[in-house]
Amino acid sequence: MDFSIFTESWQLYLDGFITTVWMVFVSLLIGLFISIPVGIARNSKNPLLSLPAWAYIYFFRGTPLLIQLYLIYYGLSQLINVQDTLWQEAWFCALVAFILNTAAYTAEIVRGAINSMPKGEIEAAKAYGMSIPLAFRRVILPSALRRALPAYSNEVIFMVHGSAVAGIVTIVDLTGAARIVNSRYYAPFESFLFAGMCYMVLTFLIIWGFRKLEGHWLKHLRPLA
Repeated sequence: MDFSIFTESWQLYLDGFITTVWMVFVSLLIGLFISIPVGIARNSKNPLLSLPAWAYIYFFRGTPLLIQLYLIYYGLSQLINVQDTLWQEAWFCALVAFILNTAAYTAEIVRGAINSMPKGEIEAAKAYGMSIPLAFRRVILPSALRRALPAYSNEVIFMVHGSAVAGIVTIVDLTGAARIVNSRYYAPFESFLFAGMCYMVLTFLIIWGFRKLEGHWLKHLRPLA
């Protein structure tokens, strides 16, 4: 194994690592804000709310992220005039694809967390005279989001791994950096091994962070010794 490849290309990998982190962070942050109303709408008994939410979730969960990225990056130029707009930027198209994808998966997590809540908590909120919007804001959503942490941690990890498709549309993320290094040195094993190690480090940091959050916010759900 030629370790000189790593020492000569570390700046490229660092830039790719930073690109991966900020794209994943922004997509998860915006996707979370989108997913909450979509998840609530998915539970609604009003078909005008539940059917569009169901169609959105079904499409983005039923198609590969790579296909969604292609549709946004290549397909939209055939439908609208994208000259002199952000749609010309590869990073913007990738970000839109990531946001819509993670919002669909997270909305289903939120929906499941709301449905799994103990009925006693909802009845207690009603007993205090809370309206439905107030109960959602003060009781249902905080409790549901705490319970959704274990499932959401998996979605964050999947999003980190799925972000590797960004390199296909000319974005130099971690995988894109590995492709460039491989084209320079013709060393696919070393190039992609280092990128894989970077993904592993990022994944372990996410797991550690979510375990800390679960230990703090889900402490009341632990069985008493």
